[in-house]
Amino acid sequence: MSSFPRHWPIAAMATALLIAPCVAHADTPRDVLTNAVFADRDKAVALAKIDRVHQVTSAALARRSDDQEAAIVQATAIGYRAKLTGNRAGAIEARRRFEALVAKYPNNPEAHLALGAWHVGVIAAFGQFVGRAAVGAQKSVGFASIDRALALGGNRAMYLGLAALLRLELDGSDARGKQLAEAATRAAAPTVLDRIMQRSANLMLVPLNSGNRKATQALADRLLPLGQIGKK
Repeated sequence: MSSFPRHWPIAAMATALLIAPCVAHADTPRDVLTNAVFADRDKAVALAKIDRVHQVTSAALARRSDDQEAAIVQATAIGYRAKLTGNRAGAIEARRRFEALVAKYPNNPEAHLALGAWHVGVIAAFGQFVGRAAVGAQKSVGFASIDRALALGGNRAMYLGLAALLRLELDGSDARGKQLAEAATRAAAPTVLDRIMQRSANLMLVPLNSGNRKATQALADRLLPLGQIGKK
């Protein structure tokens, strides 16, 4: 990704300051995971939290195999660990888990969004050819999954904002991505993650409205989960 112009690290830092108070008192596995992927900047610290989430959700699923929340959070944690470590087997496992969750819970927008984010995220990192050859990532599947998530839960900033960031990371001039970012700034934000995505969407409008394609892509990359790791 292109480096930020001088004012973008300041914008990203401001986002971190807004996020940190929201997730500082993490209790649930979802809270811990949110903290790891949006607030932590040290890879080892983030990995330790992601592993803790995996352990706690494994215990929850052992008690109740149909625990939808635990299953989605655990699959997401597996995906984040694979992204941080560059582990191919972990990435494939995450994709298979997301596919299984979509099949089991077809009306859960988060399951569809997670699957879409997996496909688009891999393509953003490695390109369409390598992403598909290495782990089976497909842009068409990613976008279709994201669109399904929006159809099911698109009145919330969490879904609109993340969909916008994913599209704009791939293409900083994506008109649909801009439309989604604008919608996210006005959407309902009942949870911490909704509020994080709403703030991110507001920041995205700065380079979008100036027509700076490269800066838009760079900021989207920074604001997506784990985009802050190793950055000051």
